[in-house]
Amino acid sequence: MLFEETPISGMWKIHTERKQDTRGSFGRIFCEKEFNIRNLVFHFVQWSSSRTIEAGTIRGMHLQLPPAGETKLVKCVRGKIYDVVCDLRRNSQSYLKKIEITLHEDDDIILYIPEGCVHGYQSLTNNVDIIYFISNFYDADRLGGIRYDDPMMNVTWPLSPTCISARDQALPFFKQGLFEGL
Repeated sequence: MLFEETPISGMWKIHTERKQDTRGSFGRIFCEKEFNIRNLVFHFVQWSSSRTIEAGTIRGMHLQLPPAGETKLVKCVRGKIYDVVCDLRRNSQSYLKKIEITLHEDDDIILYIPEGCVHGYQSLTNNVDIIYFISNFYDADRLGGIRYDDPMMNVTWPLSPTCISARDQALPFFKQGLFEGL
């Protein structure tokens, strides 16, 4: 596993190193020892998946608020997505910085997203599958997020949006103080 730092404090791009032979390849996507060496969260209490049918669909921008904050591992296992993460941790060196990255089924990249960052993506192909490893239990009362088209984030989504949930459209625009305590 190769760990690549990102401009967001505590966020990593993790590359799977594959050993190849005539059968194909094999590579680790998780190793508790490697995570522990870097002082990363390595206990994930929920494993979830997301299936998105139509290209252009936007999911996000979401996070869980304290005390239900989550660290997430995110991997695209089918299709292709445009993934966006923005740091909302007021005391972070990377406060309000964002990362925009394309992930696809063949790239062997896993994103390690620390607690306090909003996350979302747009499907760039039909039939996208994403897996999530999540460090805390889902708490419907602690849902948070900001609108996918918030001017503060200034995301240029690659495709015209085709589908956005009513819940995501109802998320607030970012304003100072909205996420106190992160």
